[in-house]
Amino acid sequence: MDVPIAGKGDTTAQAYFAAPKGGPHPGLILIEEIWGVDKHIRDVCDRFCREGFAVLSPELLGETGVLEKISPQLFADMQDPEKRLEAQAKMREMMQPIFTKEFAAGAIAKLKGAIDYLLADKRTNGNIGVLGFCFGGTYSFQLAIHDARIKAAVPFYGQPPEPLDSVASISCPVLNFNGAKDERIMAKLPELEAAMKKYGKEYTSVVYPGAGHAFFNDTRPQAYNAQAARDSWERSLAFLKKNLI
Repeated sequence: MDVPIAGKGDTTAQAYFAAPKGGPHPGLILIEEIWGVDKHIRDVCDRFCREGFAVLSPELLGETGVLEKISPQLFADMQDPEKRLEAQAKMREMMQPIFTKEFAAGAIAKLKGAIDYLLADKRTNGNIGVLGFCFGGTYSFQLAIHDARIKAAVPFYGQPPEPLDSVASISCPVLNFNGAKDERIMAKLPELEAAMKKYGKEYTSVVYPGAGHAFFNDTRPQAYNAQAARDSWERSLAFLKKNLI
């Protein structure tokens, strides 16, 4: 179901909420890709719900105008090898509103509001984790940095935090998934791993040799890697259950 959560100041944001009956259950904040809290993200929420998690997915992009500009044709062009480069250039231009300090502050405020919402729900056990994909992977790192109430973080192919020394503020275990063919992310991975080691963080990195960016998204056939998706799903479940139940 869709529910309102606190945003920045007196604002509210919409979120998709899926919770099992009874409880208490571990809470999970699931952060969207750049496509928004779409059918795929809601499906992933429902999958975690069936595994016993109370899952909340806040819409962080709703006030940016980005989602309104993403047409079905642009989405299709992103899957087409012959049109992908041009489509990616259009996407980068459209995404400019999310690269501001103001957007980042608002996004973190909404995510903190999501934590508040889950902690106030009697169906949760007080342990909250975060998991996200791409844009959501980036903000999974950021939420772990900015809020010590997060007990486990699972970024999928997210950009490492900048500056890297900010990982010193992370107080929870991190399980980071990437595809070896995701060149932009892979180029930064060694420095991220060094920073995690420097600050003594509980950090695990899993890299899938045959996978690229967005390998978990089964609505993107050009990117989806069934083997990597299945393995990362099983590892995520085990990791979250270990740290949140």
